Amino acid sequence: MVVLCSPAARLSAQGTEEEQQLSEAGQQALTSGHYDEAERNFTKLAELDPQIAEIHATLGLVYFQEKKFEQAVPELRRALKLKPTLGKASTLLAMSLSETGEYQEALPGLEKGFQHAPDPATKRMCGLQLMRSYTGLQRDQDAVKVALELDELYPNDPEILYHTGRVYGNYAFLTMHKLEVAAPASVWRHQAAAEAFESEGSTNQAIGEYHEVLKLDPQRVSIHYRIGRTLLARWKLNHAAEDRDQAVREFEQELQVDPSNANALYELAEIHRQQNELDQAQQFFSSALKYYPDFEEAQVGLATTLMAQQKPDLALPHLQKAVTLNAGDEVAWYRLSQVNRALGNKDEQQKALVQFQRVRSQQAQQQGTTPPGEVTKQVLQNGEVQ
Repeated sequence: MVVLCSPAARLSAQGTEEEQQLSEAGQQALTSGHYDEAERNFTKLAELDPQIAEIHATLGLVYFQEKKFEQAVPELRRALKLKPTLGKASTLLAMSLSETGEYQEALPGLEKGFQHAPDPATKRMCGLQLMRSYTGLQRDQDAVKVALELDELYPNDPEILYHTGRVYGNYAFLTMHKLEVAAPASVWRHQAAAEAFESEGSTNQAIGEYHEVLKLDPQRVSIHYRIGRTLLARWKLNHAAEDRDQAVREFEQELQVDPSNANALYELAEIHRQQNELDQAQQFFSSALKYYPDFEEAQVGLATTLMAQQKPDLALPHLQKAVTLNAGDEVAWYRLSQVNRALGNKDEQQKALVQFQRVRSQQAQQQGTTPPGEVTKQVLQNGEVQ
């Protein structure tokens, strides 16, 4: 809540006993959150002594807290007319104007409040209202700039994250719309549409748009890979063997365009591993790590393959690297415990199990918050954990 100067100080020297009582009761009600009572007291005070700016400012604050923004505006205007130096009343007026949709008039006060507010709570409120006003005025780039600053100032604030996320989403939508209008037949428009369809799970439409990209640019990198990933997503839904077979062909075509695509190498390796074709899996995982040594999922995949080949000593360094790269990977910790058990390292096995249980507990609490990755995740099979 924005804190304004108390009218009690102005009344102490010149107010009647009734005014003093109304002021004290109103302040106490306001502090306690009893806004209807505070409104009655300060409304009466404003009638008894209409020339005290602080009374109008405080009444404006009460209306603001009650979300009666249209009533707050004239009270705050009156306060500032009587006493232009009431800086916090000016900030509160700007926020009230934003709430009533008067974005242009609200901007100067919000910009000043966001940049120079003496307390974090007021700065935060001004930032939220400033984003709202810029968006309402279709000044989307300015809204994004404020959103970025708010995210930096309040990185774990859920309300900030919600509203900045909406600003980013709106800006992305508008940018893609501009792309569609400016270049509807361009490779960029088709790729953007394909990625949008893919993210929605509309696999057939996504594949169609990716093929349009290849018609315009047959050597465009990552497109065969993205088609392969989309085919794998469809295979997971319908388990049609031809989808996975076609995905393999797409990944192989990607490597003809870009032999260093570690993601395509990884997906081929994982498909071979799942089909128990361990020598081919080892070859592709190793190639992926050649191009991208910090590829954590590939480190785990290669280790899992080596374990299946009864080579725990060779698997160990890959799992140690994996948990260094990502200490939040439960699969890596569990595999590490298995390798240490196979090697007879009981203390290290127990340490890895403790970390596995810690990570699994944390992930259970955060279930559903992890965004989909760029590659197929390594997972623990049903019944594997004992």
